[in-house]
Amino acid sequence: MSERNWPDGLSPPHLEGPTPVRRHASPVSFVLLGSLLLAALFGAFGGGAPPMLQTRGEGADLAITGPQLLRNGEFFETHVTMTPGADAADLTLALDAPLLRDLTQNSMIPAASEEGFEDGAFRFRYGPVKAGERFEVKMDFQINPALLGGTRGDVAVYDGARELARLPYRIEVRP
Repeated sequence: MSERNWPDGLSPPHLEGPTPVRRHASPVSFVLLGSLLLAALFGAFGGGAPPMLQTRGEGADLAITGPQLLRNGEFFETHVTMTPGADAADLTLALDAPLLRDLTQNSMIPAASEEGFEDGAFRFRYGPVKAGERFEVKMDFQINPALLGGTRGDVAVYDGARELARLPYRIEVRP
């Protein structure tokens, strides 16, 4: 075929195959993909078993099992275990308000007998619990789209107005 019979925009070089270098994917893409997979394998993007944080306060043991690294929009659950050292007349779980900002709480099991807000914390009252009796609360949340960077605050256990134990908790949120 002569050049004047070629369609507009095409010429003989279009019939030649790619050069040997352009036939294969760039090694840079394999290195980049491999790096991302390796980072994910080591938990850089969240996932894995949630750690347990625990403390022994003056009047109770307090443990929190929940994720500390999440992605925006994820659903997650947190377990808070409270074990009073002496009989508690009014076992109360207190969550600092900043800790719950931009989180949607889907459920809390068992439900508190009374809920309220006092001294900058949401308080959930569960009533009497015997000394040494383990009391566990399961909470389900979803991260709202506005939450980037993370949230932090204290989780505390009270017997009425008397603080028994306190533990700082932080959740890092990535896009």
